[in-house]
Amino acid sequence: MQGSIRIIPLFFVTFFFTDIHKISAQQPKKLKTIIVDAGHGGNDAGACGQYENSLRSKEKDVTLAIAMKLVAELKKQLPGLNTIPTRTTDIYQSPNEKAVIANQNKGDLFICIHADSGPLNTGRRLTGTRTVTRYKVTYTGKGKKKKKKSTPYTVEEPVYEYYKMPLTRSGTSVWIFAAHKTSDKLKAIMDQEGQTEAEYEIEAGADSSYNAFDFNTPEGRTIAQIYAKRYQEKSDRLATLVNEEVEKTGRPSLGVSQRQKGIWVLQATNMPAILVETGFINNPEDERYLNSEEGQQELAESITKAVIKYKSQIENPVNNQTSK
Repeated sequence: MQGSIRIIPLFFVTFFFTDIHKISAQQPKKLKTIIVDAGHGGNDAGACGQYENSLRSKEKDVTLAIAMKLVAELKKQLPGLNTIPTRTTDIYQSPNEKAVIANQNKGDLFICIHADSGPLNTGRRLTGTRTVTRYKVTYTGKGKKKKKKSTPYTVEEPVYEYYKMPLTRSGTSVWIFAAHKTSDKLKAIMDQEGQTEAEYEIEAGADSSYNAFDFNTPEGRTIAQIYAKRYQEKSDRLATLVNEEVEKTGRPSLGVSQRQKGIWVLQATNMPAILVETGFINNPEDERYLNSEEGQQELAESITKAVIKYKSQIENPVNNQTSK
């Protein structure tokens, strides 16, 4: 009886780690579907140009213009891939709806386009003066005979106007979901029906029973955690490539960061995902750049170049390691 008790855990451990080995001995992942999301939309305008003499542009319009150029460029440069926009018109979609679109279309990459902003300081300037009547109060008499006397006089006082000062910060940054905030990423993996990345990463020739994991079992949750970690690593890889391509254009590239909150959609998508803050809509130079055909196209081309390099790296891992 004691021998049997020892054998069962050993069998379970051996079986479980055989599963892990089969997943780890993955075949090169083929990039098939890219989801491009234009941030905000409809009644959600996002950030707006609010500084004095701004173009009064709205983030939802800028992101849609850049996203559509990115979709066109990806289709042109990578015609064999399926590139799907979450929206093509000015409509509102909740983060959950965006994630559902990405997951139902079995995306291999999720690229979210946004425009950045920040708190604006208020300035003031002297615009002139105005004449104001004031009163000097004096009293005469004492006790019950005390009387109040108001004597009018005029003074000139300054008149100011107040305005929003533009941001001095500019540039493009790339964001990924924070490493410690994996609960939604795990849920996206565990709730996903149909094919997931796991189906493409099983060792060639493995038993077909390994082609669909039950992520809601204890061992399945561990496997899901492995994929969440892989998604994060791949997200960081693509984000780094995007940052490098932006840097080549001469624009300020602000690096890759992990945002602790505010990018729920990146965590809820069952795939590697990045968010590109294309520029600061309340910085004059950036706002003009984001609204120009040239700026929008340059950003679309930079992101596309990064995707092409990313595709090459994940589909040809041996060649990429050899070339380093």
